[in-house]
Amino acid sequence: MTSSTAAAQHLRDLARLRRVRDRIDREYTQPLDVEALARGVNMSAGHLSRQFRLAYGESPYSYLMTRRIERAMALLRRGDLSVTDVCFAVGCSSLGTFSTRFTELVGVPPSTYRAQAAGGTAEMPPCLAKQVTRPVRNREAKATGPQLA
Repeated sequence: MTSSTAAAQHLRDLARLRRVRDRIDREYTQPLDVEALARGVNMSAGHLSRQFRLAYGESPYSYLMTRRIERAMALLRRGDLSVTDVCFAVGCSSLGTFSTRFTELVGVPPSTYRAQAAGGTAEMPPCLAKQVTRPVRNREAKATGPQLA
C-alpha cells in the first residue's frame, strides 16, 4: 500500500469515526452498543473500538456514557425530575449502573448532585453552565495542589 493510499484510507476511517460519534451524540437515549455502531459504518466492533480510542481518547461506550451523564447533569440541575426519571430519560436501563457511572464521572451520587446543583447555575447562561459543569473523569483528572481562594 502506498503512502497516499494509506493516507486516503486513514481519512475515510476518520470520517466513519465522526459518523459514529455524531450518531452517539444524536441517539444517546437509544439502546446503542458497539456492535450496532460498528455495523452502521461497516467495521468490526474491535476495529471500531481501537480506532475510536485512538482518535478520541476513549472507547465508544465511555463516550456514550459521558454524553448521557452530561445530559443527566442538566436534567438534575432543573430539579423537576427524580433520579430514576433522569436515568431512564438519558437512555440508561439500570439505575445502579447509572448511579455508579455518574459517581465515577462527577464525583458525587446523582441525588447529592441534584441537591447541591439546585439553583447553583440559575443565573448562568446555559452554554456557560454546560461548560462549567462538564464531568471530569476522576481517575483521569490531573492531581492539583491546594486551591487558593
